[in-house]
Amino acid sequence: MSANIIGVYQYADDLLDAAGRLKASGFDEIELMSPIPLHGVEKVLGPKKSVLRRFALFGAIVGGVGGFLMAALSAIVFILPTSGRPIVPWPPFLIITFETTILLGTLATLIGFFFSANLPAWKDRPYLPAFSDNRFGVHVGCDEDAAEKVEKIMLDAGAEKVERVKT
Repeated sequence: MSANIIGVYQYADDLLDAAGRLKASGFDEIELMSPIPLHGVEKVLGPKKSVLRRFALFGAIVGGVGGFLMAALSAIVFILPTSGRPIVPWPPFLIITFETTILLGTLATLIGFFFSANLPAWKDRPYLPAFSDNRFGVHVGCDEDAAEKVEKIMLDAGAEKVERVKT
């Protein structure tokens, strides 16, 4: 069973300190919530690798190969010999290949964006309305065994309130 623990902080520095301590203690499921943009989060938590580039690459490869095959196979099935040119000429087919590469690469990137942003939200995420007004929060997902350790780290970092929430 997993525990979801939220810590509420008055100051952003305390929040970043708590996030750094949690990361140093080996917790990876850390989510920060703030009413304002926070600078230094990547320094504390480290940059995350985006999956968008894989979606874009996959879509572009499928689009390029699919576009060329669509044009080439239609030329092979419906042979229209024209003044000694080959049945599958490269230059005209590069246009449709380019267009389908861009089209499917863009659509795959859009799908990847929705996937990486967890849209639509299929489950509720821990949240307190104060995080949109004047408080900062950190949410940590951990095992029940480590929940007390997480609570202690949050309180030592200056949390106003620490609570376990159900999702």
